[in-house]
Amino acid sequence: MKKLRQRWQISTNAQLLVILLVFAITGSSAALIAKPILSFFGFVTPKISVAAYYFLYVVLIFPIYQILLLSFGFIFGQFTFFYNFEIKMLRGLRLHFMAKFLENLKKPN
Repeated sequence: MKKLRQRWQISTNAQLLVILLVFAITGSSAALIAKPILSFFGFVTPKISVAAYYFLYVVLIFPIYQILLLSFGFIFGQFTFFYNFEIKMLRGLRLHFMAKFLENLKKPN
């Protein structure tokens, strides 16, 4: 726990616990939300192959996860941490255009 606190530059174990809770809730929620969305658009396994279904499922989870991570981070009072985490993660995935978009959303007009 100490290494995570140092790496993420957070001060208390309580804050670390909240951050880990947000990650857990976000992952579970993104997985639950993606299935009904696929079903709504008619992407169900009898109509498409299992491989195509799970490919679409994983692709759909990514943007849902990003939105939920910031939303739950805000709800739990850790928006700044998750905002910075998102920027770093998107740049690490070489999705600089998305990181730039997110940075521009936060800038005041």
